[in-house]
Order: sequence, then structure tokens, then C-alpha cells
Amino acid sequence: MKNLFFILFVATITFGCKKKPTIGLPYFNDADFTPIWLNKTDPGFKNLHTIPPFSFTDQHGKNITEKATAGKIYVVNFFFTRCENICPRMMDNMKIAVKAFAADSNVVFISHSVTPLYDNVSVLKKYASDKNITSPNWHLVTGDRDQIYTLARMGYFADTAPKTVSNTQFLHTENFILIDKNRHIRGVYNGTIELEVANLVRHIKMLKEED
Repeated sequence: MKNLFFILFVATITFGCKKKPTIGLPYFNDADFTPIWLNKTDPGFKNLHTIPPFSFTDQHGKNITEKATAGKIYVVNFFFTRCENICPRMMDNMKIAVKAFAADSNVVFISHSVTPLYDNVSVLKKYASDKNITSPNWHLVTGDRDQIYTLARMGYFADTAPKTVSNTQFLHTENFILIDKNRHIRGVYNGTIELEVANLVRHIKMLKEED
């Protein structure tokens, strides 16, 4: 499992004689989620995969773009309000991570609806109320379906479907994706498993210690 692989190979910050410290968390450049460890001064750092610009609307009718995450750590996932299988568990587990950083406006959470034609602002607002989602740092977003699906598959590598899948096919993923202050992917976690959410919280704290 790629998530187990990631957990087992997360490096701690180590110091060698006359050597630069290595970054604790790896970077991920493609949908295979092969970890890459780099320092910011290393060749190739400037070519790392970066999350592209986006624009969605959250449950409060607020426009959420990449500017809302500028200089911040953020976590994304994908759900839909009528989902009755994995989504409730995912959203309950996301609450654990959100609660851990309740007082920290520099950690943001974005949950994208994969059925945006149904999940409009009023539906998302009711869903948030029903699920007691109150954090100002947790945005449930809707918007253009193609943009959501393209961003999920090409930006976050989030979909569990084959790489050849088109935007006409349903997007399904249980992954939580961790993004650093520079919009680089730094972790992927199974959002249905509490142990992995605990790792997510720990890794967010590690990112907060990076320059």
C-alpha cells in the first residue's frame, strides 16, 4: 500500500558532519506517490510538482482560491453530501485533524464536492450545520465539475481510478492530501483510518517546523 510505504519511509531530520540537514517529509511528483527527499537548495527542487491555481465557492458563499492557502499548510479531500459509505467516516476523521489545529489559521482544510451540480452552497451549508462543521479554516467547496475533477486527478493525484479515466467518470478517493506552504504535495493518507489521520497531524506539525 502506498500509504504504508510512505509512513515507513518518512525520514527524520538528520545532521551529518558538514552536511546540510535533509527534509523530514518527502515530496511527491506524480500519481505513483514515489517519495523524493530534497533540500530547497538541491538541483531539481524548482521543478517539483506544484498545485495549480483554482477557484471554488465554500459553504458560506466565499470564493476560495489558491490565495487562501498562500504561505499556509493545507489538507484536501474529496466527498459528496449524499455519500453514505466512506464519506461520513472520512469527514469524522477530518474533524480530528481540524480540531488539532483549531486555533491555527495557518493550517487550512478544503473538502471538495465531487457532485458539485447537486452540492451547491446551500446544500453544503446545511451539511456543515448537520455535521457540526464550524471551523473557519475548513472549507467545503463546490464549483465547476471539470475543474474539480482535473485538479483532483492532475493536481493532487487523488483519484484511485486508472490514469486514463476521463472527467465524465465518477471521482472516488478516500485520500487526504497534505500540501506545504509552497503548494507541493508532502503526504497522502487514507482518510478512513484514524491511525493515518494521527500521522497526518504529526506531519503537519513537522511541516510547521520547516523554513
